[in-house]
Amino acid sequence: MKGRILDRVVAAGREHRSVALATELSTGRQLLLDGSAAEGDLTLGEAAIGSIREVWRAGRNRTVDTPEGRVFVEVLTPPMRAFVVGAVHIAQPLAQMLAMVDYAVTVIDPRGAFATQARFPGVELVSEWPDEALERLHPDRGSAVLALTHDPKIDDPALAAALRSECFYIGALGSRRNHAARCARLKEQGFGDADLARIHGPIGLAIGAVSPAEVATSIVAEMIQVLRQGKAAEAV
Repeated sequence: MKGRILDRVVAAGREHRSVALATELSTGRQLLLDGSAAEGDLTLGEAAIGSIREVWRAGRNRTVDTPEGRVFVEVLTPPMRAFVVGAVHIAQPLAQMLAMVDYAVTVIDPRGAFATQARFPGVELVSEWPDEALERLHPDRGSAVLALTHDPKIDDPALAAALRSECFYIGALGSRRNHAARCARLKEQGFGDADLARIHGPIGLAIGAVSPAEVATSIVAEMIQVLRQGKAAEAV
């Protein structure tokens, strides 16, 4: 990997951006796709670039046959991030499970008495209001936002900030009735039906979860399903 390409990869990681590195197998020449920009000594046609972008969107490394020759496409993605809004009981096992499946976890709660290292050892804790925190942290396509407090003053700003981002998963704890009221409030802020459809509410797969750990399991499972399959089953 040449210097200019390496610099771009490092910068993308620092800014939590995914990039795609294409290496021509016969020559070792490389092309880095970073958003709409391209860097490198490998020249490819529009069809090949389109194939590389498909691999990039899928997020899995793959060898691609192009008119110019065989190219190995490596998707370089920073750690997935999960922003857990609300240092509630469910958030404790949830933070542990998310870390086990390689998410960088941040718990956001302006109520300092709940978000403590004693309750969340080794987890990044943020005491800002969630809309302010998420504006600073910039959730991206590799991010999930999970609103767990049941408190509209905390959850609604978090969900609004998430809807303005490209995060792949947005979830909110609560009953169907609570979720309907939540959506009505968000509509008053200007969000449409297509926006609100992005919110998984009630959060988690419908597995009959009861305990905090079981609910956390259902949430992580739904996140994995959405990430890998692009859909989720109906929740309870």
